[in-house]
Amino acid sequence: MADIKPFKAYRPVEDKASEIASLPYDVFNRKEAYEKVQKNPHTFLAIDRPETQFAEDYDMYSDEVYKKAHDMLWEQIDNGLFVQDEKPCYYIYEQTMNGRTQTGIVALSSIDDYLNNVIKKHENTRQEKEEDRIKHVYYCEAQTGPIFLCYRNNRLLTELISKVKEVDEPVYDFTSEDGVRNRIFIISDLEETETICRIFTTINSIYIADGHHRCASAVKVGLKKREENKGKVRGKLESDYFLSVLFSDDELMIMDYNRVIKDLNGYTPDEFIEKISEKFDVKEEETAVKPEKKGEFGMFLENKWYRINAHEDILNSDPVEGLDVSVLQNEVLTPILGIGDPRTDKRIDFVGGIRGLSELEKRCNTDMKLAFSMYPTSISELFEVADKGLLMPPKSTWFEPKLLSGLFIHTINGTII
Repeated sequence: MADIKPFKAYRPVEDKASEIASLPYDVFNRKEAYEKVQKNPHTFLAIDRPETQFAEDYDMYSDEVYKKAHDMLWEQIDNGLFVQDEKPCYYIYEQTMNGRTQTGIVALSSIDDYLNNVIKKHENTRQEKEEDRIKHVYYCEAQTGPIFLCYRNNRLLTELISKVKEVDEPVYDFTSEDGVRNRIFIISDLEETETICRIFTTINSIYIADGHHRCASAVKVGLKKREENKGKVRGKLESDYFLSVLFSDDELMIMDYNRVIKDLNGYTPDEFIEKISEKFDVKEEETAVKPEKKGEFGMFLENKWYRINAHEDILNSDPVEGLDVSVLQNEVLTPILGIGDPRTDKRIDFVGGIRGLSELEKRCNTDMKLAFSMYPTSISELFEVADKGLLMPPKSTWFEPKLLSGLFIHTINGTII
């Protein structure tokens, strides 16, 4: 059963929410982050990416940088830019993008559920990315970016969320820089919070949709805090839980996560097409190719689009090997293009589907040679991989819209009553 708790969030004052809320720290490179902060000093990105307060060549992973994040966060709290709710609450976080709405419950999730595999992952993490967020959380004494979790549809939770949205007024209602409308509702009624907590105890599996590094980092900070407080306090520590937003699976959309390649590994374009034709049916198309089914890929090469379909004999029913990202990796990227580890090979890059197919064409006309458009991984495929304790290849899923940072802050010092 899942241990999902309400909490007393620090939140922006109402008239500053849209100014403070920011897209996640990891969707910006250092230059983009600096430019965003220069345009809007109140953006939470300044705290999430504190290197923006230093010279361009300053070591962004130095202790001084993380101390700066702490100082900026607590200065804003002390100056009244944030308020804290007086009693533990759940929060409803509704996002509407391109006419599609998804609604999640903002709450605290247990690090023990992560350790015991009630909260399941589907992706590996990289130590250097973990270490960055570990230091950020530890120095700030707070979690500032929520982990994107999901669960299989639960009728009782759906009905309760719908009721809150129908009856209550949102505390925030604004459109963020990515064009997404964000509405936040507060659930403070004791009967409703107890009901939500009780319903989650009937849910046996929660899944990480996005935020594997932030989640792993929160867990490691929690374990470190436990060791520091061993024998000193009784009960649960605030750091035993991490900030999360939990969505029903039927409201989520996974977008394509496309690939761009720097060169053809010594092949001419004709030789490369001949080589992949051994495993795929290749057909030239007049317009950009957005795959319409599993086993189908778009390919852009020499300013031409191709539709390629995998031969039946290379398709697989295995939860991981049967993923389209695995088929492409195992049949093209590794054996033909010589890209063994896509996490470290500098000849490959990844383009989220939100950028559109035109971005693939642009990259192939600037710094890349070849692009593949993908059919999106499904939420059921994600669940199957996670349920079996397996891991997807890197960059298998791209969720939109992204959760904003700075709308909810969970302080990790002290105990939970």
